[in-house]
Amino acid sequence: MFQFLIDTLIRTADLSLVALGLSLVYGLVRFANIAHVQYAMVGAFLTAGGLQLGMPIAVAMLCSALLCGLLAMLLHHWVFQPLLKASAANAMIGSLAVSMVLIALILGVEGSAPLSYHQPIGEIWLVAGSRISGDEIWSLAVTLVIVIAFSGLMFYTPQGRSIRSLASNRDLAAASGLNASAIIHSVNLIAGMMAAVGGSMIAMNGSAYINQGNDLMLPVLAAAILGGLGNPMGAILGALLIAFTETLVTSLDWGWLFGGEMLFIPATWINASSFVMLLLALLLRPYGLFNREVRRV
Repeated sequence: MFQFLIDTLIRTADLSLVALGLSLVYGLVRFANIAHVQYAMVGAFLTAGGLQLGMPIAVAMLCSALLCGLLAMLLHHWVFQPLLKASAANAMIGSLAVSMVLIALILGVEGSAPLSYHQPIGEIWLVAGSRISGDEIWSLAVTLVIVIAFSGLMFYTPQGRSIRSLASNRDLAAASGLNASAIIHSVNLIAGMMAAVGGSMIAMNGSAYINQGNDLMLPVLAAAILGGLGNPMGAILGALLIAFTETLVTSLDWGWLFGGEMLFIPATWINASSFVMLLLALLLRPYGLFNREVRRV
């Protein structure tokens, strides 16, 4: 049971930073940026590049986050902002095109083979009979620190109040003297940085690979929608629910239904479980589980 909890938390850490950034940007620009999950993939490869240059893992991840944040901000300025003047649908289609371009660029530079970080094997800890590696503990700790720092920014600083005001009522925020363009660009910078960190931590426990963003797309979108698109903190709870469902599906022994022998659902069915949770949530709560927060923020 404790191992189930550890696996759920680790998967939550994998999804939460990317889902948080996606939901944060949606709250301001009102379109689902499909390319956002590719920032995680690009960030993972940039971190690998930093490691190849001899950087420590923390420095490589920081440089990767800054570069991905700048990439997200520039893409919004040069691509998505002009498309949004036409319609949100145009912007969403444009984000799909940007996603394909980013994949093609990384594929052309790095090729299709997965890229390992080649870090020293971390120590394995035994906690209540369950195993957890030092890298996984580090990943959980980094995610927790970033989420706490983001919460402090959003709810206890003037910048956070400005973001929440703009998300709630753009016209009133503009009348109050807020610089909407500057806020939106800074939010895209933060969201891109968090996506890069999330992608790098996933690759640290596995490898950077070209389909990493595509593999994240369904669970991240499901987490953001479950939490109520535009509600960043709700996206974290949505990520926890998706992680719980995926871990339950792949860890539960269904053998008791078929004669008592051990029988587990294949890991390739994980995305199906995310879709089932998403469909149930949309049927029962079309605006997400925490839609009241979306209206208030």
